[in-house]
Amino acid sequence: MNTEEIITLLPYQKSFLFVDEITSITKNQVSGNYTFQENEFYYQGHFKDKPITPGVILTEAMAQIGVVCLGVFLLKDEISTDNKPQIALTSHQIDFFLPVLPNEKVTVVSEKIFFRFNKLKCAVKMMNTKNELVCRGEISGMIIPNNNE
Repeated sequence: MNTEEIITLLPYQKSFLFVDEITSITKNQVSGNYTFQENEFYYQGHFKDKPITPGVILTEAMAQIGVVCLGVFLLKDEISTDNKPQIALTSHQIDFFLPVLPNEKVTVVSEKIFFRFNKLKCAVKMMNTKNELVCRGEISGMIIPNNNE
């Protein structure tokens, strides 16, 4: 399964898809990036005349790249375009250090802590283009193949 196929299998679409590309992936780690375009819907009200990307959106980008993409890769023999997985966030703890502005590109790097009983827990961090730490933490989710029975 190549990285474009993984992105195709994600259960998201624009305006809630926060994965532009996956730059590397193995059974233990994934990295990818996303550019927050200035016309994203959440910039209109967060904050007036000085928009920054909401922390919940940064967390979602980290979860999509760092947990969901890795989970799809780990379950590649059990899922397909006809059998997309069901995804659920189970927990997260994120520390934020820097803002992300409109038109800013970020890189997410995730390392698997464990994957058992379809629960994936990862240590995830987000870096800006200056290689500065934007945020980091742990995210867990359930990734279950949809058995179409």
